[in-house]
Amino acid sequence: MAATETLAAVSGSLGSIGYGLAAIGPGIGVGIIFGNGTQALARQPEAAGLIRANQILGFAFCEALALIGIVMPFVFGK
Repeated sequence: MAATETLAAVSGSLGSIGYGLAAIGPGIGVGIIFGNGTQALARQPEAAGLIRANQILGFAFCEALALIGIVMPFVFGK
């Protein structure tokens, strides 16, 4: 019975926990994008425009995942 009571007590904040876990992936993705972009700019400065455009595009996709993660608890929440 104690396990059931604990689970019921935690159920109010599962959306917050879910978003926190969902934000890990985009956070890692943004770090990888800008870290590798910085290395690419250091190796080939003449391709700065193309590299920067690809960085911004990748950043936008990662942030879209984070925004989807923040909306889902509201959509599927009780």
